[in-house]
Parts: sequence; C-alpha cells; structure tokens
Amino acid sequence: MTDKMVARAAGTGPASWALGGLFETLVAGAETGGLLGASLVTQPAGTAPPMHVHTREAEAWYLLDGTLTYQAGEERVDLEPGGFVYLPQGLPHAFRTTSAVRYLALTLPGGVMDLYDEVGTPAPERRLPDGGITGEEIARWMAAAPRYGLQVVGPPIG
Repeated sequence: MTDKMVARAAGTGPASWALGGLFETLVAGAETGGLLGASLVTQPAGTAPPMHVHTREAEAWYLLDGTLTYQAGEERVDLEPGGFVYLPQGLPHAFRTTSAVRYLALTLPGGVMDLYDEVGTPAPERRLPDGGITGEEIARWMAAAPRYGLQVVGPPIG
C-alpha cells in the first residue's frame, strides 16, 4: 500500500501514443499499491482490438465523448457519451469505436494499462498520433499482452 495522495492537473500525467490512440495516465497501479489504475483514453473511429480476457483485473469504462459498440460474452451494447460498462475479471470482451472516442478507463487492480506505455511511444502532444496503427505495434502488443494477463480468444467484433 501507498500512503500518498496522487493528484494531477489536467494534461500533466504521463502519456503514450499506442495502437493509434492516446493513453494518458491519471494514476498508475504502482502509485496505488496495485489497487487501481485510471487512464484517459482517446481513440479514432474504427479501433477494434481482438476479443480478449483479462485474467487479473476487472475493468470499467465511462464514455466521455463519441460512440462505440462493446461486446462482453454474448451481450452487445452501443454506448454514447455518459454510457458506462463494468467487466468482471475473466469475461471475454471486445469493442469497436464507431466514432472518435474519449473515455475514462479504470482497472482493479491496477497495472494493465502499463501495456500501452510498453508497446507505444511517449506522446509529445495530447492528441491522436499520426499514421494509425502499424503492424509492428500490433506484434509488440500481441507479444506483451500475456505478461499483463491478457489472453486473446477471438477476432475483433464486426
């Protein structure tokens, strides 16, 4: 456990460009004794990771801007700004952004969002990166994901 408060002004936390998106750390698992990770994520329209399972943590999202389709198990929902989703540990899930999105991502315990710092590059600006997603980034994500307790169990949702 840590006994320190973590406070950050808007736009001051560490940020990475990864897989075509911007991942801004609000609080890292290492700063909360592993209890919580929180990030602000911005992604372009069409982002669609493969169906996967988190073996170590639960995940929750609060959609701030944009629209997306989320599938967990056999259930599929369309989210708009103000929409929320909670995913327990071990539930297969995937999403597809149907517009550019911005959301608050919470993980309990924290740590899995460090994956995007590992496979991406430090973001010199708080905007989406140029160039989209490269095959090299996807390969780095696929290689690193198991170390973060992620298991790919299917293709992206259509």
